Amino acid sequence: MTHMPRIIFTMLMLAMSMSSWSQCGLRNTAFSSGEYLTYNLYFNWKFVWVKAGTASMYTVQSIHKGQKAYRTSLSTKGNEKADKLFFMRDTLLSYSTLDLAPLYFRKGAREGERYNVDEVFYSYPNGKCHVRQHRQHTNGTHSWEEHTYSDCVFDMLNVFQRARSFNPSNWKKGHIINFPIVDGKGRTPARLVFRGSTTVKADNGKKYKCLEISYLEVSKGKYKEIARFFVTDDKSHIPVRIDLFLRFGSAKAFLVSMKK
Repeated sequence: MTHMPRIIFTMLMLAMSMSSWSQCGLRNTAFSSGEYLTYNLYFNWKFVWVKAGTASMYTVQSIHKGQKAYRTSLSTKGNEKADKLFFMRDTLLSYSTLDLAPLYFRKGAREGERYNVDEVFYSYPNGKCHVRQHRQHTNGTHSWEEHTYSDCVFDMLNVFQRARSFNPSNWKKGHIINFPIVDGKGRTPARLVFRGSTTVKADNGKKYKCLEISYLEVSKGKYKEIARFFVTDDKSHIPVRIDLFLRFGSAKAFLVSMKK
């Protein structure tokens, strides 16, 4: 019996922790452990679309700091031809609770001569959302920030997965979902805008009825479109095509294969 108070205390603390992060959660209805998606990448080079490499996204149930979590990784790789024009290697990693509350985010971005690493560490004390944010700069220096918010904040990979479980049945063209986004050095207002429905042909030769959704962030006081997603019009909302509006131009990704 001597251990009973400690066990009860531990259970209470665990319940309080789960209650805190559940406020930032969302029931996952779109994907399951083991989902693997692959894409072909194309860059716009002097008004010509060039096959530039590949991308892949993999989601699996894992463990993060002793609790069950989804681990999602997204990586891009340019081919030799693209590397001569512009060298790009991006690797993103996130952990989320099974109800999609964010736990950890990392992005390593090598674009030309620039290489940054962003990290976000989430915790949920006393019903708040606390983030520790880290950035490793190209010159090797490091910067850290810590913030506690009364609302929920998200990273770009977590939002990407969360949005797949949204129910768009009552959305009309122009429907907006606002949310705050965080990275290694700050918090930025962001939003999703529903553009309507369309048909997209993937690089596997198949055509899919898709929902078209823009992702925008505030830049210099105005919302700027960062990406546009074309996701299957079903409960899985598989991204079939992704348009990326980059600092150095634009890129597109087309689905090649999927394993659900």
